[in-house]
Amino acid sequence: MQVAYKPISKPEVGVNNYQGFTPGKTEVLRKGTKPYNARPLESDILIDHDVELVVRDGCRLYVDVYRPADMQGDEKLPAVISWSCYGKKYSALHMLPICTWNCCVPNEALSGLEKFEGLDPVVWCPRGYAIVSVDSRGTGNSDGSIPIMGSQDAEDCFDVIEAIAAMPWSNGKVGMAGNSALAIIQWHVASLRPPHLAAIAPWEGSGDIYREQFCRGGVFSMSNFDLITHFIIKTNNPGGGIEDFAEMYRRSPISNVYWEDKRPDMTQIQIPVFISGSDFSSIHTMGSVRGWLEVPHDKKWIRWSSHQEWFELYCDPHADKELHTYFDKYLRGMDNEWEKTSKVRWSALQFGDREAIDGIEFSDFPVPETQYKPFYLSNSGLSESTPSGSEIISYNSEDSKSIANFTYKFAQKSRLIGLPKAILYMSAPSHDDMNVFVILRKRDKDSKLLMHLCFPFSAIPSVYKSIEDIPEKEQSSLNLHLGSVGVLRASHRAFDPARSIHEQFPFHPHDKQEKITPGEIVKLEIGIWSMGVDFDEGESISLQISGSFPSIAEYTAFSTPRPEYEKNKGEHRIHVGSDTPSRVILPFVPL
Repeated sequence: MQVAYKPISKPEVGVNNYQGFTPGKTEVLRKGTKPYNARPLESDILIDHDVELVVRDGCRLYVDVYRPADMQGDEKLPAVISWSCYGKKYSALHMLPICTWNCCVPNEALSGLEKFEGLDPVVWCPRGYAIVSVDSRGTGNSDGSIPIMGSQDAEDCFDVIEAIAAMPWSNGKVGMAGNSALAIIQWHVASLRPPHLAAIAPWEGSGDIYREQFCRGGVFSMSNFDLITHFIIKTNNPGGGIEDFAEMYRRSPISNVYWEDKRPDMTQIQIPVFISGSDFSSIHTMGSVRGWLEVPHDKKWIRWSSHQEWFELYCDPHADKELHTYFDKYLRGMDNEWEKTSKVRWSALQFGDREAIDGIEFSDFPVPETQYKPFYLSNSGLSESTPSGSEIISYNSEDSKSIANFTYKFAQKSRLIGLPKAILYMSAPSHDDMNVFVILRKRDKDSKLLMHLCFPFSAIPSVYKSIEDIPEKEQSSLNLHLGSVGVLRASHRAFDPARSIHEQFPFHPHDKQEKITPGEIVKLEIGIWSMGVDFDEGESISLQISGSFPSIAEYTAFSTPRPEYEKNKGEHRIHVGSDTPSRVILPFVPL
């Protein structure tokens, strides 16, 4: 199958911290200096710039290697690889200023040497690690065009891991760490089992960018990727480009070998895995959950977070200490306490002006003691009893403000942690398809909708004492979470129980389109992404159903509008009652 690529712009010296092409350049940065007028170096660091590594098809990839400058004699180091197409010198220090509040990461927390979403050499070199920042295929001065999260990327990464392990300074053990793109690649390459890959730490890493980012529930969206290719990803290769997801979807609106190549086989991963995830990632939540469920051994740990991923990576000393202990165990062979760490730790979000409860220990996830309780939809809201008779509740699918709302008030304190699912009987009187979006929102005792702050209150601008103080222009999905979401296009409603990671989360093959007859009632089983929320007596949960993705729109889209035949049209009807028992199933765990 021929893959479509689209052109992207060249890097410019001084933009995104690109510093030109300098193979053979080696330098030592001295302790106490501030390379980017930010965090000072804690030790001398040796940097080898644009080291050439040749992968199996002859393509040349270029990496920067950061090592302690004071290595003694025959001392050998483990390496941690930061892999993405964002540019190996494009750092968090250079990226975060485009985000609301810099994601609460102060400049003094970053040196500017860190690859964006990767580990900072200023922190890790003094600990006795080499940090390797890679320009993946097609990026910067590396050969080729840019593949995204598939077998080509994984094979390239495999070859780089083995080349790094063979370096004269290497102890033969290589790890991988980082958020988002730097986490996704870890699932892919670890499933290929490179001999010298010893441990991975995928923190917030999608496991299927077709089902979890670009075509979630069968509804295509470029997400934020056109913004990224416009501003961040660059190539110096004449004729080079990047995979064109919109064109590949146009060629095949159902899944095929191209899209399935974006879903790694996590059952093949044999090395230790330290996973981090959260309820509020719009891309990565279910990759973290699937990784926990499918990695087939017991040297795996999952920690759910209440904080935004970049803040956690760069500003959470407890998270940093844990990662340090983990890598010391598996990359340096130290006899430490890591394996006594609880395998499953979760967060219960409180919403409103209350900090989350973190570090809740469970024996497994989903929690074995979970009670899955169905709540049935009716004009009166949500009820544990099936309504008699039949009713129709409708909304205008073309109006983002038109929402069908169903609410349940808790009579006692309750904790919901796990995988919710909506089962809806729906019809569209005037169209042959429906894009259906559901969200679970928390309400306070006065029925006011609440949001969760994705940072500690102590980290946000001091002028704000409450979420209510945050002006609309500073509200974004990076700092505020509305609730867990599920998405399904009716023509993609078929699911395969045998491939589902859990009964509560149906696997949709997306290998066929089954258009509906206008007015036909169809049953939709919609997996809602993982949630962890506490409710006090008198607080409520609302299931909201609409024709638009429920989010805070905070960035300019660079994508072309979707064609009319993909869009919703007219009224959507939700059928409730004894013959059409539309319901949401919620995961209750013991307090």
